[in-house]
Amino acid sequence: MERATQVIGQSGAFLDALERASRAAALDRPVLVIGERGTGKELVAERLHRLSPRWDQPLIIMNCAALPETLIEAELFGHESGAFTGATKARAGRFEEAHRGTLFLDELGTLSMAAQDRLLRAVEYGEVTRIGSSRPLHVDVRIVAATNEHLPDKVDKGTFRADLLDRLSFEVVTLPPLRARRGDIEVLADFFGRRMASEIGLADWPGWGPNALDALMTYDWPGNVRELRNVVERAVYRWEREGPVDSIEIDPFKSPFRPRTAVPASAAPVAATPAAPVVEEPAPVSFDGGTDFKSRVCAFEKQLLSRALAEHRYNQRSTAEALGLTYDQLRHALKRHELLGAGG
Repeated sequence: MERATQVIGQSGAFLDALERASRAAALDRPVLVIGERGTGKELVAERLHRLSPRWDQPLIIMNCAALPETLIEAELFGHESGAFTGATKARAGRFEEAHRGTLFLDELGTLSMAAQDRLLRAVEYGEVTRIGSSRPLHVDVRIVAATNEHLPDKVDKGTFRADLLDRLSFEVVTLPPLRARRGDIEVLADFFGRRMASEIGLADWPGWGPNALDALMTYDWPGNVRELRNVVERAVYRWEREGPVDSIEIDPFKSPFRPRTAVPASAAPVAATPAAPVVEEPAPVSFDGGTDFKSRVCAFEKQLLSRALAEHRYNQRSTAEALGLTYDQLRHALKRHELLGAGG
């Protein structure tokens, strides 16, 4: 299985996580990869497989959240013909497909307790039993699992088996989010930008302009590397001017024509004339706040910021654009006037 996406980064936190994964790869033990969405958990799982003695055997990937609970066990362990409605022929499960190789279980935290029970036996004894069969099959599989949840909390709540977590957490690799490795943002943006420029036939990669770089570096990237890649590729293919790419659109859904959320007919109030939504009006800007010039300017600035925040529904990025400030400038002003938590 070849990947078009590479593991890229040079920050200390990211390199430490890769080093831990690389060291664990040679050992035939389970590894748990923890990280937010878009941090590259599947790429690290592939790295673990490629650097292991099982590199020439299958790497089987299963997203535990992609299937309904009723089919998870059949997918993992297989089934015999006639085991349930629709099972017209026998089928090997992912454990059998991964025999002598690696099984990557993504979104591990979504497994039902019943599936966890059977998974524990498979991990502990190397045996699986197809649904509808009484004959166990021996499998030699190395487990790599991933989740974006804190599994010890799920153990405390009784929704994840403590013994299964103990068995799978021989080594735990926690991937840092992109906001914790800001030094990698420009490196990644350059890589994705060059690749997109080549894909659309640009002869030369023009690089990034200062406005684009400022937008890339000040955003928090909740979707991490995956979100960054989408934003970068969209910016490159939309850029139709000469020189460096200098326009970034973080939110592709932002539009003055965005459709309003429809209210279901059953939930809509019965009235001859629907009432207009009530919007709290911000207080008008005034010069009150002191007698000396400095105090009055400070009070005016605070009221101006408060009003702008309210008008933009406390979206700081939109407020900054409306006031002609950078995101960082607005944040400094809000902090100075103790307004960072406004609207929260």
